[in-house]
Amino acid sequence: MPTTDTAADQASLLALQQGEAVALNRLITRWQRPLHSFAYRYVQNNADAHDLVAETFVRLYQQRLRLRPDTRLSAWLFTTLTNLCHNHHRWLRRHPTVALDAPATADPAQPPASLEPVSGDPSPNVALEQDETLAAVRAAIERLPHDLKVTLLLHHYEHLSYHEIGEITGCSDRGIETRLYRARRQLRESLADLLNEPTRP
Repeated sequence: MPTTDTAADQASLLALQQGEAVALNRLITRWQRPLHSFAYRYVQNNADAHDLVAETFVRLYQQRLRLRPDTRLSAWLFTTLTNLCHNHHRWLRRHPTVALDAPATADPAQPPASLEPVSGDPSPNVALEQDETLAAVRAAIERLPHDLKVTLLLHHYEHLSYHEIGEITGCSDRGIETRLYRARRQLRESLADLLNEPTRP
């Protein structure tokens, strides 16, 4: 998540507020990939992630005149996206469907289109073990409560600082540290059999 070009974001926002349509294209170019990366890890479906990111930019355009000139756009975009992901996840829990656009073993660390081929094919047994491990990790992350999942994904995959996560979640540094501890503990418990480790109290 970029942190050194806040002034450029604010300049693009100001231009957008003044009616410069190309400013929205600049912001989409700058933020589409990191937003999609987070959304895909959260919803684990490429098409849904694409739609949620698109809706985030739609809301940016709709609310552009309400934003302060000094708005930290990175935090606003991720806050909007995390809320959309949460609402989408809640809807899916009430209306379960089967994802058809990505295999169950797709790598949650990157959108499918960005995966690069790996040199040297593993043996069938190794590949199967890797697939099973990946599926177990994805399922464990999927079961995390929303606040723990968001904090874990933003910190471990998007590499945000506690301060940046706090801007998105409204949580203090101490609270973020607690959330990360709880998320890691729940993952260890969920994956204890896979890791051959006893669960800790």
